[in-house]
Amino acid sequence: MSLFKYSAPMNFYPLAGRLIPLFWIAALLLIAFGLYWGFFETPYVLSDQKQYYHILFVHVAASWMGMWLYGMMVFWGLVGLIFNTRLSFMMAKATAVTGALMQLIALVSGAVWGKVSWGTWWEWDPRLTLSLILMFLYIGYIALQSAIDDPRRADKASAVLALLGSAVLPVIYYSVNCPNPNECASLHQESSFKGVEFNILLAMLVTALGFWAYSFATILMRVRNIILEREINTQWVAQLSKN
Repeated sequence: MSLFKYSAPMNFYPLAGRLIPLFWIAALLLIAFGLYWGFFETPYVLSDQKQYYHILFVHVAASWMGMWLYGMMVFWGLVGLIFNTRLSFMMAKATAVTGALMQLIALVSGAVWGKVSWGTWWEWDPRLTLSLILMFLYIGYIALQSAIDDPRRADKASAVLALLGSAVLPVIYYSVNCPNPNECASLHQESSFKGVEFNILLAMLVTALGFWAYSFATILMRVRNIILEREINTQWVAQLSKN
C-alpha cells in the first residue's frame, strides 16, 4: 500500500488521530525521565555554575526544536510550492505555532541563564540576536497567514517568507558551533558534547527527544483542525460529523 495516499487530507486525518496518543505518551515519559534524571541524578560537576546549570536541560532541547521545526516548516512549504499539495501547506502552518513556542522557551530560558551566569538578562550578542530574529520569522509567518483571507495565497506567500528566512539557520548553527572561537567571540558557550558527563548528556538528549515527541503531538493535533476548517464543505467531513 503506497504511502503517497496519505498526502490526501482525507486519508491523513485518521492516521494523525491514531498517532497523536502515541506521541503524547512518548513525550510525557521522555520529558519526565529526562528532567528527573537531570535534576536529581546528575552530579554537581559544574561547581562554578551551581544549581542553575539545570536550565540547560530545557534550554538546549527548546533551542534544537526551534531550529529543527523551522527547517521542517520550510521543507513542507517548499514541497507545497513545488508539487502544489494542500497537505504540505497545512503541515507548514501547523508547525509554525509549535516552533514559535519552542523558540520562545529557548529565549526565556536563555535569558534566565544569562541573568544568573553573566549578570544580564539580554546582550546584543550575535548568537542571541540571531535567535531573536528566528523568533520574529516565526511571528512573521503566523501573521502573514492571518493577514491574507485566501488560504492558498496565504500558504504560498508564507512559504516564500519562510524560505527566505531559512538563510538564518546555517548562520545560527555556525555561530554556536564556530570552529574558531576567536573569530566568534560571544558570551554564549560553545555547543559541544566534549567532556560532558554521561548523566548530563543522557538527561539532555532524552529531554530533547521528549520535546520532539511533544512537537509531533501538537502539530498533528493542529493539522487535524486545519484540515477540518479547509475541508468543511467536502462530503467526507460531512460524513465524519454525522458519525
